[in-house]
Amino acid sequence: MSTIKITETILRDAHQSLIATRLKTEEMVPILESLDAVGYHALECWGGATFDASLRYLNENPWDRLRTIKKHVKHTKLQMLLRGQNILGYKHYADDVVEEFVKRAIANGIDIVRIFDALNDIRNIETAMRVTKKEGAHAQAAISYTISPVHTIEKYVDLAKNMVSMGADSICIKDMSGLLTPYETEKLVKALKSNINVPLEIHSHYTSGLASMSYLKAIESGVDIIDTAISPFALGTSQPATEPMVAALQGTPYDTGLDLTKLDKITRHFMPIREAAIDSGLLDPKMLGVDINTLVYQVPGGMLSNLVSQLKSQNALDKYDEVLKEVPRVREDLGFPPLVTPTSQMVGTQAVLNVVMGERYKMVPKEIKEYVKGMYGKPAVEMHPDIVKKIIGDQEVITCRPADLIEPQLKLEREQIKAYIEEEEDVLSYVLFPNVALDYFKFRQAQKYKIDSDLVNNEEKTHPV
Repeated sequence: MSTIKITETILRDAHQSLIATRLKTEEMVPILESLDAVGYHALECWGGATFDASLRYLNENPWDRLRTIKKHVKHTKLQMLLRGQNILGYKHYADDVVEEFVKRAIANGIDIVRIFDALNDIRNIETAMRVTKKEGAHAQAAISYTISPVHTIEKYVDLAKNMVSMGADSICIKDMSGLLTPYETEKLVKALKSNINVPLEIHSHYTSGLASMSYLKAIESGVDIIDTAISPFALGTSQPATEPMVAALQGTPYDTGLDLTKLDKITRHFMPIREAAIDSGLLDPKMLGVDINTLVYQVPGGMLSNLVSQLKSQNALDKYDEVLKEVPRVREDLGFPPLVTPTSQMVGTQAVLNVVMGERYKMVPKEIKEYVKGMYGKPAVEMHPDIVKKIIGDQEVITCRPADLIEPQLKLEREQIKAYIEEEEDVLSYVLFPNVALDYFKFRQAQKYKIDSDLVNNEEKTHPV
């Protein structure tokens, strides 16, 4: 038994899960020093969808956000979520991009890199893990948790052992869909703790209403760190709330040692931001309820809202239940991939198309074809030859590590945006999100021009010619 450490997710997954990653840097800054003073194990503050959303919706440079957070947080480790060879995008990138991205992330302030692969194909986390270690940061390998006939506790133990032998400094059970039940959690944590000798962290979402109970069983079974979100942005499709977990463990051998008074200051800061998000419609109260469909169809909360918007755009919302039933079928066809970015989006889109078109696999997106060809890695179980043939015909399925087939990208991409580069990180932003980054660079240039023009105009007013 030992003190439980807490990773706070308010700066990343909490707002990603509840308000589509729309928390602005300016809304974070006033509370950063208070967050730093709490005594958290880490602050998860970057990666996941924050990078894309900053550029696309907030006209913010995500690298500036990281540097700003680092400037205010002096004592607590900063953590990011990295999608292995996908980095923060939705496809695989060349090794030179992964290497440079991880180096720059660490140089700009990241201490812990949580690295996962949507298929649990550890070949896809090799490069990111190696560079993280080389740059002196903490490499946490994450197991994408899912349920299927082939995803057994023994398989997860083998996966964790392989991750440790690759150099993982800690292991995270990443339960993105909120599928962990309390007693299954107990079995899994005990099995992992008796087979690996690095710290074990648990990350779950409250979508199914089980996560707090699962956390308690994980704690009793020997887990070292839990991921929680400060209460205004907790529960629903987010994480269990920080304050109740701290209160529940007070006076026990697992006491976190965190002060509820200090946490209350953080709660008070985020409460008006939450209220404003509800008023504007950004925070849908539906996201805060328990959705038992999560357990029935194993669909993460974010994927549910995606399905709804896709069906609305097709004027086919009446087919929602049909699509929910189709998701597990598509998932089985594709070798039971865990439903996490990017596989959740891919499986969801295919399920919608199968239902709306009235024929399964009549229309297949490019990403699904690439997946079936092996370009995303190896699924947990081989796909049925009939499904493979229906989707890609006689095209060959690759068996090598997908990134081995990707030529170096950085030098070529740098040439494309020479006129816009203000810092080396701009090249990485462009490689990951070309159109979105370019729009941001143009916006940034226009803002600078406007400021310069304003200065000139002010000068002329002050000193008329």
